Amino acid sequence: MESKLKLAILDMYEGTKNLGMTNIQDIVKMFRNDLDCEIFDVRSAVRVPDLSHDIYIFSGGPGNPLMGDESWLTPFHDLIDDLWHYNRSEEGSKKFVFFICHSYQMACHHFKIGEIDRRRKKSFGTFPVHKTEDGEQEWLFSPLDEPFWVADFREFQIIQPDFARMEKLGIKLLCIEKDRPHLELERAMMAVRFSPEMIGTQFHPEADPVGMREYFAEPERLAAILEEYGEEKYRDMVNHLHDPDKIARTHATILPLFLKDAIQRVRAGALELV
Repeated sequence: MESKLKLAILDMYEGTKNLGMTNIQDIVKMFRNDLDCEIFDVRSAVRVPDLSHDIYIFSGGPGNPLMGDESWLTPFHDLIDDLWHYNRSEEGSKKFVFFICHSYQMACHHFKIGEIDRRRKKSFGTFPVHKTEDGEQEWLFSPLDEPFWVADFREFQIIQPDFARMEKLGIKLLCIEKDRPHLELERAMMAVRFSPEMIGTQFHPEADPVGMREYFAEPERLAAILEEYGEEKYRDMVNHLHDPDKIARTHATILPLFLKDAIQRVRAGALELV
């Protein structure tokens, strides 16, 4: 029997109640025979993993991605640099990385490929995102329609892609948010392929429609949603959560395929070194 690979999950939620970490861990359980998982509470406990892991998932989280305590910000960004340079310099086995929402914004800022912008109003719910030309070629999104549906909760976003810098680094913009021609607003960068081993999404690919329905039906949360977004928006989201071709399909596709591929490629790379 092959030995298990090491997965690091970077918890960026700083102790706030969330579904993200639960959903990520539920998906990881599908690979329990292949992965040993360790969770790092980055912001509250100031714990950042080293390069001894094979796969890294950076979670979403609250707050401004430009702000944070230097005690964890510095090692956080150092880790991104270390992973980037490791994959570019080492032969054989690579390190595989997925950035989600807050961490994705921080990664885009780290590589200086776009501008962080605070939205006029928080994005909340389920929305279609559109593949770019590079996104149409992205194998991880190939099972999904154009457009495909995502769970999206953001106060901040990445806009104004620097295509010259992206081309220099080999970074590709994969998805953008839906067009709103009646509004003079730039469309956010919704997914980026940083390298063959590193990818990130503004949306939450881990979002589980069943868990979301239960979470948003809690009395206090339901009251807050209705007050801020209205009943129509809430009903639309619930309907989308029941549709197997919307959030359920995205949930079943992106992170599971990422992990399956990463496991196979780490093991294949290790064999090359033998």
